[in-house]
Amino acid sequence: MNKINQLFRQKQKEILSIYFTAGFPQLNDTGRIIKALQANGVELIEVGIPFSDPMADGLVIQESSTVALRNGMNLKLLFSQLAEITGEIHIPLILMGYLNPIMQYGFEDFCRDCRATGISGIIIPDLPFDEYVNTYKPIADIYDLRMIMLITPETSEERIRLIDTHTEGFIYMVSSAATTGAQKSFGEKKQAYFRRINNMGLRNPRLIGFGISNKETLSAAFENASGAIIGSKFVSLLREEKNPEEAVLSLLRSLSE
Repeated sequence: MNKINQLFRQKQKEILSIYFTAGFPQLNDTGRIIKALQANGVELIEVGIPFSDPMADGLVIQESSTVALRNGMNLKLLFSQLAEITGEIHIPLILMGYLNPIMQYGFEDFCRDCRATGISGIIIPDLPFDEYVNTYKPIADIYDLRMIMLITPETSEERIRLIDTHTEGFIYMVSSAATTGAQKSFGEKKQAYFRRINNMGLRNPRLIGFGISNKETLSAAFENASGAIIGSKFVSLLREEKNPEEAVLSLLRSLSE
């Protein structure tokens, strides 16, 4: 069974997923960061493929992509780093990247190498849904990869139900239509959005991402979905702390205080 599906079968609430950019802050930190997150109880990890124009990301993640590219990170190197730790990682890993570098690599080659290095799912924010259904999903299915789609407060009910029908794993529920970045709290407008999606009776579980950085926003995500995705806060800590292990511990402290 795909590890993403296995996770959501075993646990329905309070799942913690963490994002970081591969090749940041140092080129060879990827495996160390993944192992530190797994060792401290994180249940799902998104590994970001650095890209020169990450349109869905805020300043923190944009800057991490710039540094990672400057360090020399690319998909071929990332797969080689993942291959080194495949036998040590038992939690689901997701690759998050934009379409351009993935297409340059070759989509089926990309899926094949994902499968070989322990990747369970893919997030491609700029992949049009219709193209996903008609072209990319059949290839991803061959390699047992879950294509994770995003919804926002502006996504129509019709599109949400289509996504729910044509995907497996979970739905990435973006907390706002803005780019990524830490927020102190979720206002009533966002809470109403969470309730509206909850009332739709979707078959796929949801994880809430964008803006989660403290106990208040984490609790709101846990109350309104199966879990939370944290990115910018952790990427900032990777830059500030002396090593990945300290960044993980600092993040967990900030989420409990």
